[in-house]
Amino acid sequence: MTPAELERILTQPTETLVADLARLPGDIAVLGAGGKMGPTLARLAARACRAGGIDKRVYAVSRFGDRAGVEELEAAGVTVLRADLLKAEERAALPDFSNILYLAGRKFGTGADAALTWTMNATLPALVLERWPSARYVVFSSGNLYPAVDPAEGGCREEHPLGPVGEYAMSVLARERVFEHAATTQGTKVLLYRLNYAVALEYGVLCDLGTQVLAGTPIDLGMPLFNCIWQGDANRYALQSLLLASAPRPAVLNVTGPETLSVWQTALWLGEEFEREVLFASEPGPRALLSDAGRCFRHFGYPTVTVEQMLEWQAAWLLEGQPLLGKPTHFQETGGQF
Repeated sequence: MTPAELERILTQPTETLVADLARLPGDIAVLGAGGKMGPTLARLAARACRAGGIDKRVYAVSRFGDRAGVEELEAAGVTVLRADLLKAEERAALPDFSNILYLAGRKFGTGADAALTWTMNATLPALVLERWPSARYVVFSSGNLYPAVDPAEGGCREEHPLGPVGEYAMSVLARERVFEHAATTQGTKVLLYRLNYAVALEYGVLCDLGTQVLAGTPIDLGMPLFNCIWQGDANRYALQSLLLASAPRPAVLNVTGPETLSVWQTALWLGEEFEREVLFASEPGPRALLSDAGRCFRHFGYPTVTVEQMLEWQAAWLLEGQPLLGKPTHFQETGGQF
């Protein structure tokens, strides 16, 4: 698979997505669109609108240091708006958005500068809500809000008591609480989108494991199990979730794949594909960070890309030497240090 083919697959809209966007009033804005998921999310939205003949503008808002990325978005029909959302004058200059996919935030580097992480994850939401109080929001959150559980219990459902570990997870909970307060006090429609973990071949849990196996790096089994989902499906669910945003109580949605995957078995499978010996650095830990996405599947159906397909694509991508983002997920982190 080439990068162009990956882009095509990631931004292929389904008939149900096109139908749901046709029912959604107003334009769509992706705030924080310069990260790992934002560009394909914006392009998927624009492609779905074109496929359905939907008269809806799609905006991508970020500081955008990458000119090539901007050109790709514009070529896809996305309206690119450069802005630092922390600056009042730049927020004020942006249009009045009706539907916002909120991806702005910070995870990696928290250990070195926790204050910036809290500013991005807890302060910025209040500033955005002050600027766009009447918009409908899908707020990207994280499965890291849940505690690690005994695998025999199954994954955490949306009602499971939260147990964030570390400053990153705690600041994400603060983000959720700010949006929850807006839903309660001013009627802002909100959906809290708890995702773990998106896979797009250039990065993700499967990429991390495959890269380690190829390099002969011992695999840490402290986090013995994981969930993951194809990024194209995660983006589709995010766009469709705009219709579920609610007030005065925000909707909550876990987003991941239906399978619980073993780090041990996944690494061994990759080792067979690569014809490499797999080394392990520890015994499997007793608990894992797992989510139950049954509510998501009841609303939107199962993912279109299976875990078997993701594994085959990932192995081929790495063996062919295709480009990587160089942004590990750190999914094996058990102490909340990012």
